[in-house]
Amino acid sequence: MREFNPYIKSVLGMELTPAQVQAFDWYEKELLDWNERFNLTAIRNPEGVRAKHFLDSITCAMVMNGKRKGALIDVGTGAGFPGIPLKIRFPHIQLTLVESIGKKVDFCKHVVDHLALENVRVVLGRVEDIGQDKQHREQYDWAVARAVANLNILAEYLLPLVKVGGLMIAQKGEAGPAEAQLAANTLKLLGGHLKVIKKVELPGIADDRFLIAIDKIAVTPNTYPRRTGVPAKKPLQ
Repeated sequence: MREFNPYIKSVLGMELTPAQVQAFDWYEKELLDWNERFNLTAIRNPEGVRAKHFLDSITCAMVMNGKRKGALIDVGTGAGFPGIPLKIRFPHIQLTLVESIGKKVDFCKHVVDHLALENVRVVLGRVEDIGQDKQHREQYDWAVARAVANLNILAEYLLPLVKVGGLMIAQKGEAGPAEAQLAANTLKLLGGHLKVIKKVELPGIADDRFLIAIDKIAVTPNTYPRRTGVPAKKPLQ
């Protein structure tokens, strides 16, 4: 794990504290151990975990407007990505993790409890329901997700959760820029406006990676998100 810190510094211009390095080291070992039993993630080697999970997660900071405090919701977090690595590196973030699969929720709770991460909620549920819940709707400075769906679908999941003046962040692969263009009308409908498309380069990773940052400039109509399953079956155009 010692070589992980230089990667953080070279990519993001920041370093981890010894306690943060220790937290990531434990997180990596637990993830690999649980993966043997529960198939939490397709990545099953330490190098892949560090680059494609830990480092990739922390790159969200590149578009977070320099803020290191605020409320962040991570939708479809899986084994805690990108939310938990961001929380380890930026402990003052108030974090909510949303996941619909029970075993992944159990793992996230295990990590949060063992690392004694404060101001973290782990929620078992569907994002369509959470987006209509007053406890969550338009309550967050950031809503983030990895590539769980096309951007026009992700926008319907995430933008209802972001307060006006906040930011939606989508971590996307090579199709990210094209998806952003195609989602322009959807973003406008939901109160969003494309802020930046930032290419991310990770050590030893050849795949194209992009951060799509979308400003929340207006309140999302109450109609959205639509009921469970509809956004994916009938994406907004």
